[in-house]
Amino acid sequence: MATQQYGYRDEYAYSYEDDSRGDGPHRGLNRLPAWLRAPIEGRTWREFAYQLVSLPIGIAFFTWVVTMTSLGVGLLITFIGVPVLAAGLAGARAFGSLERTRARGLLGLEVGTPEPVRPRKGGGPLAWMGATLKSGVSWRHLLYGVLHFPWATFAFSVSLAFWTMGWALFTYPLWQWVFPMYAGQAGLQLYGDSAHSVYLNNPFEIALTSLAGLLVVLVTPWIIRGLTTVDRLMVGGLLGPSRLASRVVELESDRGVVVDTAAADLRRIERDLHDGAQARLVNLAMGLGLAKEKLAEDPEAAARMVDEAHGEVKTALQELRDLARGIHPAVLTDRGLDAALSSVASRCTVPVVVEVDLKERPAPAIEGIAYFTVSELLQNVSKHSRATRATVDVWRAGDRLMLQVQDNGVGGADAGAGSGLSGLAERLDAVDGILLVDSPAAGPTRVTAELPWRRA
Repeated sequence: MATQQYGYRDEYAYSYEDDSRGDGPHRGLNRLPAWLRAPIEGRTWREFAYQLVSLPIGIAFFTWVVTMTSLGVGLLITFIGVPVLAAGLAGARAFGSLERTRARGLLGLEVGTPEPVRPRKGGGPLAWMGATLKSGVSWRHLLYGVLHFPWATFAFSVSLAFWTMGWALFTYPLWQWVFPMYAGQAGLQLYGDSAHSVYLNNPFEIALTSLAGLLVVLVTPWIIRGLTTVDRLMVGGLLGPSRLASRVVELESDRGVVVDTAAADLRRIERDLHDGAQARLVNLAMGLGLAKEKLAEDPEAAARMVDEAHGEVKTALQELRDLARGIHPAVLTDRGLDAALSSVASRCTVPVVVEVDLKERPAPAIEGIAYFTVSELLQNVSKHSRATRATVDVWRAGDRLMLQVQDNGVGGADAGAGSGLSGLAERLDAVDGILLVDSPAAGPTRVTAELPWRRA
């Protein structure tokens, strides 16, 4: 089932290289169960490398943070403490940049760059120090340096212990000969005191040791993944952009989409007026002028011209009605979505069943967006689907207004960039809406839209 999804916005996203693709050198690996191929996947080795590198970086980061913070706080009695603290925070941000790069390369974790320090223009070093000390991002980086060190120590110890123990025991049959040849003992000592000693030296014990090592090897990747999950949360939560800053960026982007959409609508209205009703009214004026001139000398020709002008008036009125309906239909304002969508469905080229289950009306803006969304989707059904029937369902789910348009056509709706569905998704995204397209090649097509519910 081919599903396209638009409108979801994350502060950060996870992306992993697929080490088990069913093509090329990974074809055989892909046939193994996940628990069996995990120890030899590239992802496991990268995450293990991440934990190994975390400890030295964590030590350096923690040392910098503690040294600069304690020194800066201790010197606050003099002015020297302020630049020392600012330098400590700036260094913490530099370490944070390194951590984001390391997480991107080894964990596949994409974390956006947080907002930079913006000192007042012309303020000089003092303005920079003040902006750095006031920056919540800088203090979150400092907090990360404090919290990451103990966690890195724990994760490093656990990862290294399980990794080395598992592979050492699993490969014990390959290096067991080292003990009698170089250590002067029968094998790996399991227990020993002054009276007794137990060595793993007979074939059964060696095989059992290898089997125990294999179990540890199979479990270790999942332990490491659990540890790196905490690292992902720390990097994403403390070293990424704040939720407020991300929301501001989203709103700025949405505002741009709304402005572009409004400008496009105005251009469309101007073009429709110029090429449609305006042109017809100009022809009508010219026709009536000719009819007036011929009225005395050729009444019959004048009557025919007036009759043609009458037809032009009817056509121009219909075009103006269609244009007004495209701006905002009166039936939507007067009677709501049920009647408005039924009117749209009646103009579709295939039979459409409309079901609207709403106990109250949403805000006019949301209602208008819902109307035009369904209108555009039904136009797609008429033009491209080759369907014989379609359905429109509208209902409320919690604080969301849900729309769903289905048809039994040929499917294959293209929701890629530049298509009509892509533009529709951008409009919904501008109001925190979501568009989901499910359109396999053989059909049917199901398009679901979610809009925020806002009371009228």
